[in-house]
Amino acid sequence: MPTVREATFDLFRKLGMTTIFGNPGSTELPMLADFPSDFEYVLGLQEAAVVGMADGHAQVTGKPTLVNLHTAPGLGNAVGALFNAQANHSPVVVTVGQQVRAQVTMQANLTNRDAIRVPDPFVKYSYEPARAEDVPLALAHAIHLASLPPMGPVMVSIPMDD
Repeated sequence: MPTVREATFDLFRKLGMTTIFGNPGSTELPMLADFPSDFEYVLGLQEAAVVGMADGHAQVTGKPTLVNLHTAPGLGNAVGALFNAQANHSPVVVTVGQQVRAQVTMQANLTNRDAIRVPDPFVKYSYEPARAEDVPLALAHAIHLASLPPMGPVMVSIPMDD
């Protein structure tokens, strides 16, 4: 049985989504450990710039483009660029790191307390799966919705222990 991480990378691979634009932090480190060699991670120095790069990539290719951001601060910094991606009808698929599941209810450091509301109203879909095993399905659904007319950005919050 593949791990959630393996299933997620397999999904991205099957969909041809092997370029990820990002500005990671500590909640994204498990995803970046042993990063697959057939993927490219395009590092940006600020979240709005990262979403802007992904927005441009999505406009040029016409295909969903992945963005990886760091929990609440990173998502907050990216909101203005998400507004632009929405206005451009760009299928930008944002993953946002979240604190480990066991600590979310304790509001531990770096917990995004209401992750799904932060990007509203600039995304078509915003979701944090209730169970780790639901992450690949949530991402597949988000990618599908981002690609439907009118195309636009979506966001999935993923706890770092998933």
